[in-house]
Amino acid sequence: MRINDVIGGTPIIELTKLDIPDGVRIFAKLEYLNPGGSIKDRIVRYIIDDAERRGALRPGSTIIENTSGNTGTAVAMLAATRGYRAILTMPDKVSREKQEGLRALGAEIVVCPTAAAPNSSDHYVATARRLHAEHPGSFMLNQYDNPLNAEAHFRSTGPEIWAVLRNAITAFVAAGSTGGTVSGTGRYLRSQNPAIEVVLVDPIGSIYHSYFHRGVVDETAIGTYHVEGIGEDHLAACMDFSVLTDVIQVDDRAAFATCRDLARKEGLLCGGSSGANVWGCLQVARRLEPPATLVTVLPDSGAKYMSKIYNDEWIAANGFD
Repeated sequence: MRINDVIGGTPIIELTKLDIPDGVRIFAKLEYLNPGGSIKDRIVRYIIDDAERRGALRPGSTIIENTSGNTGTAVAMLAATRGYRAILTMPDKVSREKQEGLRALGAEIVVCPTAAAPNSSDHYVATARRLHAEHPGSFMLNQYDNPLNAEAHFRSTGPEIWAVLRNAITAFVAAGSTGGTVSGTGRYLRSQNPAIEVVLVDPIGSIYHSYFHRGVVDETAIGTYHVEGIGEDHLAACMDFSVLTDVIQVDDRAAFATCRDLARKEGLLCGGSSGANVWGCLQVARRLEPPATLVTVLPDSGAKYMSKIYNDEWIAANGFD
């Protein structure tokens, strides 16, 4: 058995210690138990497998990708096992733990300013595309616009959730950056039961909330925030707004406070996107008529954020205490 063979199949547990309304149940899929430590293992395996079948990736090739850390970890992990070189670009808000983990796996990283505008040459997506052009024969996953991203979740994450909870599901709630998880998983669940709600949790500073509700990209809504791996400053083609039934906003304070609640009440040490997802479930739960069942994913582990989310000094210095 190889690393490739143990991606997916993560357990689903019920959250019972949080302030959940009577008659509502909340379930979470523990995606941080994937071998690379995050849900991104699924899409990277799916896209690399496809590239190898098509001959787009050959022995010794270079993989270049922009990432907030977790996709990069999955790329570095699989590149190490398959003999590829990995070059990864990321915004400078990516935690030190993630950056050091990528280097430990043998990847080369290029850190870019978080505040760089989407059309700036310093933006981490633009930097990845430039490096791809400068390395003939290299392969770029293009996770933001690659339909295989959402397809990976349509074929794995969605069916795994449905196999456990089936028609009990009232809503699937998840944050998104590329949109692959919420679009692919949501599309599968709604293909089984069109009544299921699919709610995107979007950080304040991202454009998805305004785009869903008003149909325009509001550049004045773009701002910096600390939660990693969710929200975006440009529209990702992978985000399928037709699957969504609602988009709600979360701030850093709520996401991080929920992370700490998950750790201290549920024994789950998770990253900021997990906190945002569970916070979103709690908001949706308060407006649903019981009985209702919500499900979400916990994308990565809090071990990657010990210097931030779980560091009291960092929390206080950023005004989140």
